[in-house]
Amino acid sequence: GDLSPNFPKRALAASPGGAWRLRKQNRPSRIYVVLGRASLWGPLKELWEAVEGAIWRRQPESVHLLDLQLKKHKPSFLTLFKNPMKSAEQREKVRKASTEGIAIQGQQGVRLLPEQLISEAFILSDLFDLGELAALELLLAGEHQQPHFPGLSRGLVAVLLYWDGKRCVANSLRSLIQSRHGKTFTLDLSPELVNLTTRFTDELMAQGLTKQILNLISDISVTREFERLQKERGLGNEKHRKEVSDLIKECRQSLAECLFAWTCQSPLSKEDTLTLIGHLETVTAEADGSLDSVNLALVMALLYCLDVSFLEQGTEDREGIHALPLLTEKQYVAAVHSRLVEGQAWKLPGLQAVVQLAWALSLRAVSQLPQGAALVEFTEADEALADQALLGGVFLFLTEGILGSDGFSQEEFYTRRLHSLITDFLALMPMKVKQLRNRADEDARLIHMALQMGSEPPSSLRKDLDHLMILIGEFYSKDPFELELALEFWCPSESLHHTSLTGSFLGVPLQRPPHKQVVLSKFVRQMCDLLPATLYIPYLRMLKGLANGHQCSHYCFSLLKTNGAPHGENRQAGVSGSVVSWEHFFHSLMLYHENLRRDVPSADSMQYRHPPIRGITQRELEGLTAFLQLLTTIITWSENARLALCEHPQWTPVVVMLGLLQCSVQPVLKAQVLHALAAFGKSPEIAASLWQSLEYTQILQTVKVPGQRQAAGIEVELNEIESSCEEYPLTRAFCHLISTLVESDHVTLKSGVMMLKIQLCITGINDILKYIKMENSKKQLESAVLHCLCLLELALQKEVTFMDLLRESQTSLLVSPVEQLLQGVSAQSRRADHITNIARYLYHSSSNPDAAFQSAKILRRIARYPNIQARLVGDFTHDQVVSEKLMAGFVECLDSEEAQEGVAADDSDPEKRGARIRHETKIHILNLLITSLELKGPNLGLYLLGYEVKKPVSSTNLQDPGVLGCPRSCLHAILSLLQRGSEWRTGPVLTKQAPQLAELFYQVIYQLCACPDTSGPTMRYLRTSQDFLFSHLQHLPFILPENEIAALSQMSWLMKTAAIELRVTSLNRQRSHTQRLLNLLLDDQPHTLHADGETGMEEESRSVSGFLHFGTVSKVRGRLLSVLDAIDFSQEAPELLQLDFFERAQIEQVITNCEHVNEQGHTVCNVKLLHRVLVAEINALQGMAAIGQRPLLLEEVNSILQQVVERNRVRCSLSAKRHALQSWRSLVETILTACPSELIPADQRQLIIRDLLLDLHDKVLSEDAAGELMPIVAGAVFTLTAQLSQSVLSEQQGAGPHGGSGSGFASIANSALHLILRKLLDFILCTGGGFQRLRSHLYGALLYYLQIAQKPEEPETLQTGTSMWERLTAPEDCFSKLQRENLAIIESYGTALMEVVCRDACDGHEIGRMLALAVLDRVLSIDRQCQWLVYLCNSGYLRVLVESLRQDDVALQTLLTPQPPLLKPLYIYESKMALLTRVAKTAQGATELLRCGLVGQLVECQVFHMLPQNEALRSVLLFGQRDPSGFIPSPLERYRQILLPTLRLMQVILTSTTTQHQQGAAQVLQWLIVHSDVIQSILHGQDMSMGALQELSLLTAIISKTALPGTDTPQLLKSISLLQRQSLSLLVRLVGTDRARYLKQIEETVSPGDLAEKREEMEVAMQQICANIMEYCQTLLLQSSAEAQFTLCLFSPSASEPADVAVPSARVPSLGLVLLLLKNSATDFFRYHDSHRQSLNKLERVEQLPPEELKELCQGLVSGSGGVEKIPSVQRNVLAKRRLVQLVNNRAKLLALCSYIIETCLFVIWRHLEFYLLYCTPTDPKDSLLPGFRGQPRGLSVSRVSQQDLEQLQTDVANSFNEPLQRKLLEVEGLYSKTRSRHTFIQALTRRIRGLVHHAKG
Repeated sequence: GDLSPNFPKRALAASPGGAWRLRKQNRPSRIYVVLGRASLWGPLKELWEAVEGAIWRRQPESVHLLDLQLKKHKPSFLTLFKNPMKSAEQREKVRKASTEGIAIQGQQGVRLLPEQLISEAFILSDLFDLGELAALELLLAGEHQQPHFPGLSRGLVAVLLYWDGKRCVANSLRSLIQSRHGKTFTLDLSPELVNLTTRFTDELMAQGLTKQILNLISDISVTREFERLQKERGLGNEKHRKEVSDLIKECRQSLAECLFAWTCQSPLSKEDTLTLIGHLETVTAEADGSLDSVNLALVMALLYCLDVSFLEQGTEDREGIHALPLLTEKQYVAAVHSRLVEGQAWKLPGLQAVVQLAWALSLRAVSQLPQGAALVEFTEADEALADQALLGGVFLFLTEGILGSDGFSQEEFYTRRLHSLITDFLALMPMKVKQLRNRADEDARLIHMALQMGSEPPSSLRKDLDHLMILIGEFYSKDPFELELALEFWCPSESLHHTSLTGSFLGVPLQRPPHKQVVLSKFVRQMCDLLPATLYIPYLRMLKGLANGHQCSHYCFSLLKTNGAPHGENRQAGVSGSVVSWEHFFHSLMLYHENLRRDVPSADSMQYRHPPIRGITQRELEGLTAFLQLLTTIITWSENARLALCEHPQWTPVVVMLGLLQCSVQPVLKAQVLHALAAFGKSPEIAASLWQSLEYTQILQTVKVPGQRQAAGIEVELNEIESSCEEYPLTRAFCHLISTLVESDHVTLKSGVMMLKIQLCITGINDILKYIKMENSKKQLESAVLHCLCLLELALQKEVTFMDLLRESQTSLLVSPVEQLLQGVSAQSRRADHITNIARYLYHSSSNPDAAFQSAKILRRIARYPNIQARLVGDFTHDQVVSEKLMAGFVECLDSEEAQEGVAADDSDPEKRGARIRHETKIHILNLLITSLELKGPNLGLYLLGYEVKKPVSSTNLQDPGVLGCPRSCLHAILSLLQRGSEWRTGPVLTKQAPQLAELFYQVIYQLCACPDTSGPTMRYLRTSQDFLFSHLQHLPFILPENEIAALSQMSWLMKTAAIELRVTSLNRQRSHTQRLLNLLLDDQPHTLHADGETGMEEESRSVSGFLHFGTVSKVRGRLLSVLDAIDFSQEAPELLQLDFFERAQIEQVITNCEHVNEQGHTVCNVKLLHRVLVAEINALQGMAAIGQRPLLLEEVNSILQQVVERNRVRCSLSAKRHALQSWRSLVETILTACPSELIPADQRQLIIRDLLLDLHDKVLSEDAAGELMPIVAGAVFTLTAQLSQSVLSEQQGAGPHGGSGSGFASIANSALHLILRKLLDFILCTGGGFQRLRSHLYGALLYYLQIAQKPEEPETLQTGTSMWERLTAPEDCFSKLQRENLAIIESYGTALMEVVCRDACDGHEIGRMLALAVLDRVLSIDRQCQWLVYLCNSGYLRVLVESLRQDDVALQTLLTPQPPLLKPLYIYESKMALLTRVAKTAQGATELLRCGLVGQLVECQVFHMLPQNEALRSVLLFGQRDPSGFIPSPLERYRQILLPTLRLMQVILTSTTTQHQQGAAQVLQWLIVHSDVIQSILHGQDMSMGALQELSLLTAIISKTALPGTDTPQLLKSISLLQRQSLSLLVRLVGTDRARYLKQIEETVSPGDLAEKREEMEVAMQQICANIMEYCQTLLLQSSAEAQFTLCLFSPSASEPADVAVPSARVPSLGLVLLLLKNSATDFFRYHDSHRQSLNKLERVEQLPPEELKELCQGLVSGSGGVEKIPSVQRNVLAKRRLVQLVNNRAKLLALCSYIIETCLFVIWRHLEFYLLYCTPTDPKDSLLPGFRGQPRGLSVSRVSQQDLEQLQTDVANSFNEPLQRKLLEVEGLYSKTRSRHTFIQALTRRIRGLVHHAKG
């Protein structure tokens, strides 16, 4: 058996976040098997989290948690790393688990385990020597964690968990010790926590912790552990091996650092110190002579143990002195002393020397303290010990063994301790230093003599001073923590007149420098006096180290300056002051240059090879190199030094160095010269001239000399020298120089220089790549890879701009974009796998985060191209192994726990830098996902998030990782990070710790839910497996004071997702889900959330109804309102720029030009680009004045940039607020519109809307509310008011006709409604002039609001009406009351409101105008006092509206062209006409309209002449050019939409005018005459569509009302008689036999669904036309004469019913037509009456109607066939009731029309019969030529009437007007007219007609 029986060879491990922090799922992953024994991983992970939370994250309440954990885990610390013991009992229990089962804590019953698992448990138990149950738990935990480690078996995961548990203990111990109270450092933790950890660790130390740690460090070794694991096959793939190895190394390192941290803070006891020394005696070095990091930590621990230097820092730490055994315990000193002096030789003598020196220095320091007197016997031995240390080569070991160790530069306190060691030696043992110098001088003399004699120098020479100087140089030349410790070697002297330096020392105001500093400074100065040649190079190297830093470099520069000869007089003699001075250096350099220049072969000899070097010996070469390195260091740090040296007239270093480069000199020296030049090039002033010099000297040849056959310059060096040596110092230095010059800010790259760079790229890089062998160290290889990735990323970043420039330049270059090149086939693998290889770096993010970061950036840039995405998915999924590895890589990057947001971009701290890099990698991956998801599938986003890419995406079935073999995808990583902490009261941890990351996570989830393909699977998974939305919405709102923008964005995406969820669950009828979310969002009762989040039904009903109890004390604000509270509507705007030099307008223009849209979609200014533009502007200025003002200009640029940064912040903030508000709005709208209405009853719905409306208004009306948020608020107000209106209406309909209480409307009190109205009107007024579009929403809201007070339609029951008195004294109903109160509120706003609305109605945006017109219409309809009408007339707005009709005419004419036009003008025209019609409904308004010349304007409108003419054309227009969507009406329908409002308006004017009726009628008649052609074609038209009937109905009504008495002009008479004829011929068509044809035509043209309703409308129209024509006839008869004998005859004296064929219009219709109309109307009346009665009965018992009938009734109001099915039953009843009221009222209208027609017909018949039978004189044919006489009828060309005609008439009337008809007529009167005013009218006329007929007969 082994640990990986089923380990697949191909699979690779991936632990998220590497082995550093193993993932733990939301709930602690620990399994307790029987007996509840603690697992070796889960609880330890919890321990580490508690320690980390308290000490490093400083979480609230963490101290208490830590205390609990420490008490629980104290045994783990006391028996460090000790495993539970094996036992036979346990073994037996585990063995039986496969047959009898085993109990697992937290699970009921027992669980049977497979044999395989048990055998693996035994292997694990033997491998790590741990208890069988613990091994079993570890394996089960491994199985549970397996999805986090793709490709590893549970056994291999268990190995990782075992070592991770150990690591957690070691790291926890280290952190606890680091937090102790002590002498060296503090973590600034609370005293409570520090006391807790100090007390706890003291107890551990007392129990022998040091010994335990040292034993473990000795026992544990990677090699030994690997051998054991290897034997049992407990090691997996290379990644698993690396992770196990890293874990073991980290355990050892952490244990060593425990001791180091302890000794930093407090000393070890005597026994512990001796144990530590004993351990170090056996330590060995690495292959290169350095210590490994574990031993380094232990050495440093001992050095801190022997440290007393902290006492002299003046801290007066008495407690520290008492605690220090070195000062208080003589035995301690004696034991340590004897061990170090008389002990055995150590394995590393150098290490022994270091410890001896440290002890000697401690003894020397103690001897100078008062306590030292007691220890005099030991302190006297310090000199001897120091000698012993020197003999052991202490300084050499410090340089090689300690400084050379990898771990040294990573710990600040190592650096500080070594600094104190070096400085203490120099300060405390000055005589020893003097001795070293004397010995060095002596040695130098011996060497000199030996050289003189030509013999070998003696071999016994010691080089202690050399080693000390080299140590100082090496140590101070690296300063990773920027401590500038070397400053202690420089004493500010009076001669240094530099305030910033002399003013303070290490930040302390300058008094006298400390003694130690004086001594150290003296050491540096004295050493260069009469410096022997042997010390020259070490001294320069020491200076180079001590010059490292801003201030140090300045001091060093001054030292070299003052060392020079005071005057240049003896320079010619070749004598100078000191050999270590600028004077000496540069003089030597010039001499070298002069000598070497003579040796350069002439250019034409073409033999550029290196001749034998005469000039420079090896020793000189080293000296020059050391000097150049010193120079480079000084000028790198000090700009003053750079400029002073460069501008020195005698030295001209740049010229000399460039000269040297052309000489025959070793490449190493040239390289150093290039580095020095690069340092000079850091100043832009010098860089510019350096470019030109480089070009001029042709060091890299860019210009070929004619006739030259081969390359010259640096190329030769590379090809011939460096390549053969396989070392490239010169090339590297040259690259460094070029990169410095390019970075130097203000360089303008000339064409030659560009060529130089291109040449460099082509020759240099190619050759380097060609020659470099890959045997370089891993670190350099990784660095090279990283730079390659950076290069690719940069190319992708710049390529778009480059391509644009290339296109603009119109060059004939063909270039391929980088992303296409990356898709090419690789030469090595013969596959297109470049991008896959780049993506693989993500898999190594734990070991190489930088490469993973660059890889993510590249992939993100490539992901922009949709054509590449599909190919990438193919490449990524082509090979299963690669696919799993890539997925694991992405997941690992997202899971990484080291990532930290908000870390400053400070690269000095590697841990912080790593955290930042990892975080940014996550951001890039998320942006990659977001970009991909916006493209069509298959794309990378879908693949990485675990969706199907080879089948339809919607068929994906998402599972938890590990279920059904589902791998862990990016979606799982995202959800597990977001869910962390969501079950706690504080909410998801990530929203606070990494707000930006959380925002992107929520965005990805929203995108998945919003995309139709991914929505189904995603929402199912989130709902079932995760309960994601509920667990996150319950924590709304997220409040992050320090990052408001991110918090708002997080909420925005979450709310948008919630809106989708509510919509989807409502559509799918998943009521419980919808209900649960609604309760969560709307509940305003304070109650704790259950652990599982579930609530019972009683709870649910309680929680929503909780919205109502406004009196209760304990109410809290619901979540929706809380989120609204979290959006701060105020936004402080940045102040205006205050500029002295730049012009504001131009700067604003530049800022605008630099704007771009950032990743979050905010439009911001690119600050870097703006900076470049402004600095370029400053640089372009010429003249002295500009130079003088440059600092001021730069200061102003700085203030502009700060202002722009502030502006950007404000913009982003506003944008985030807009987004949040928009999302809030969509959530609210979804709740109110998409969720089933019965989930929120109408009464609660109204109160919810009331609260939301009032809150919204309060926020938006506050003084400082930002205008940018107003449009969204207005939109929300509109929707909410619409919903309120609908809710109130539906509640009233449900309540029946008598709904509505006295206090107000059902649930919402009138006072609340008034408050809403006031706030709405305030909002309208506060928007001012500029927000017309915004006001459109508010007008819409106002219209909806006013609709609430509109009385619903009531059925016309035809019951006897109440008397007028009863109506007047009846109590006011709730509608009228609310309407009256509304009007009072509106009028209280006076003319300000009127002005705004009228102005919007006359001008501006089309929708705004329409809605303003509608508001005016609505207010005028309720304004009984006519205040608004008076204002409209007096302010001239009415006249403006009337006169604008002429402009509308032009726009309306374009509407009648065949192609579908814009319909805006039509809608505005309709709104305008509706308003004018409303105005005309009052006599005052109608008069005012006539005064404004309304009809005159309409007369001049040309559009009415444009009626689409012949039928053929009409049919083409109707069917041919029809808009396919059915939205744009046909030209004929459009024409009707223009004509009908005009006709309605005229009809209303004619009805309203009383006094000016004649004037109005005359004007309308004028319109009729002007447009007579159109009117004739309408009256003649055969079309009987609804539109045509409406036209005829309105036209006949107008004609009947324009019948004027006494018109004399012949033209007018002619037109009027024409109208009369046409009207009567229309009557013939409608009443005659065509009637049946028309009704049939109606049935055919109307679609079946709309049939009933359309038929009713058409019936009403036809009856209306008949009524209008009969009214016209009656009016004409009455106007012609009051008496029958002078009457006008309209019908011929024939009472026979018309024949089948309609009467030609030329002939006069007969009286029989009227008789026929009378009969038909009587018949229709009874039909309508029955129908009316039936509908009334149904209305009274609507609840009892059968479902089929209900369905039929609803069908008329619901569009679509399946519409009725989806409507709930309650709603169905409401709709049926509405439809029945419609039917009842429709029938009532038809009954009124029939009754009216009967009455007018009777009157017309009576008038004609009276004339014909009583006064008409019959004529004989022979009299036909005689003129007319008294009895001749005046009529419509009624022919001469014969006696025969009259007799026939009498007979026919007698037959037609028979008894049954008369009875019918009287019944009509009984049924209907009784309730009306004209009772007995029919009776009287019937009697008269009967009398006439019989009387005449008689």
